Amino acid sequence: MKNRILVFICLVPLFSIAQSVKGTFSPADDFTYAFLYKATPEGADYINRGQLDKTGSFEITLDSTITPGIYKIVYAIPPEENSFDFIYDGKETVAFNFSYNKGVQFLESEENKLWLSYLKSMEMVNRTISNYYAKGQLDKEGFTSIFKVLKDTQQAYEASAQDKLVNIFIIANRPYIPKGFEDVSTYSKNLKEHFLSGIDFSNNLLQSSSFLVDRINAFVFNMVENPTDDTYKSHIDDVADAISDNTLIIKTSLMEILWQRFVALKNHDMANYIADRYLLDLAIKTENKVIEQSIISYKNTSIGTKAPNFKILLGDTQTSLHQLDGAEHYLLIFWSSGCSHCLNELPEVKALAANQPNLKVVAYGLEDNDVMWSEVIKNYPDFIHVFGLGKWENQMVQTYGIAATPTYFLLDSDKVITAKPYDYEDLEKLLKATH
Repeated sequence: MKNRILVFICLVPLFSIAQSVKGTFSPADDFTYAFLYKATPEGADYINRGQLDKTGSFEITLDSTITPGIYKIVYAIPPEENSFDFIYDGKETVAFNFSYNKGVQFLESEENKLWLSYLKSMEMVNRTISNYYAKGQLDKEGFTSIFKVLKDTQQAYEASAQDKLVNIFIIANRPYIPKGFEDVSTYSKNLKEHFLSGIDFSNNLLQSSSFLVDRINAFVFNMVENPTDDTYKSHIDDVADAISDNTLIIKTSLMEILWQRFVALKNHDMANYIADRYLLDLAIKTENKVIEQSIISYKNTSIGTKAPNFKILLGDTQTSLHQLDGAEHYLLIFWSSGCSHCLNELPEVKALAANQPNLKVVAYGLEDNDVMWSEVIKNYPDFIHVFGLGKWENQMVQTYGIAATPTYFLLDSDKVITAKPYDYEDLEKLLKATH
């Protein structure tokens, strides 16, 4: 009997120190699972998942293998748009409520509650500063009072966060505080100069979180109202200078994020500026072949660039894309006879092209063999057909950066790329607008 009592007594502490991540999503019907990942500078490692009950709640127990760091909850796809980070210190249970309207609200975990409280407090003070300058005030006593509140707020949170992981983020977010009165122009200039200066880009926790990404995006895109490309270039140069070459991997990652942002914005000049001045060299130094090839493919197919050449067999005559003539515009399609979307869209492209006498279609088939391809192309005698053996291993896939079929490129008579329609609907709008 004594042995049984001793066993029970020994087990009680083990159960009592078990930590967990738990939360409630609302409305419950909009969510099914919560996926837990540990964030790293390179990405995220899957840990576990929790199925939500009828109330939208879940709980994932954390054992001793779950070490302190930055973790991520993914609640929908795509994960990069439907997730949030949190701090786990190895000691606290993390509990939260989440909704699309209110975002995440932490109920347990001093680390995370402190960080959200800090952000809200700093937002209030910064709003006061903005209002002060917006009213054109020159009241030096008011100026001193506002920035004293900013300084006191920062110091108070640093003191509260001492010996906590969140202190790394609070220190990295230290605001610029003037030593004396500054007009709006001087303050804006100094704020910009100090915006990145206090950040330790080599810190693993900062690298694993979204903090660095949020910070550089804010610096590049939000520092100046209605920025020009020259402004963007200056800001990107400042970001590159702020990140030491001793942290090449994170520097590569952050510059790629900026590059991707300009790609998404279809600002080809800025995307190529980042690639030429920084990213291609960084990709080579870090031996990141994926980024290197992505840059090369993008540069090859930027609007205003002459489309990469390839051989074309017309009957018994060998020619090339660049040698084609007789049309004012060319539509280059990368497609496959095994792609259902392609087979659905090609007849629509055929009908569309029939009403465009100055347009010639070049259909580049990415194929494993020519059996199906040779049958399908019989339906499109007016197209210029190219057989691309090797399908996804075909050289043109990398050269043109083809990630899906069908992919469209519009070219002028000199084979310069004038547009890259996202899909058939986009293509139709472009062609009808020029008809």
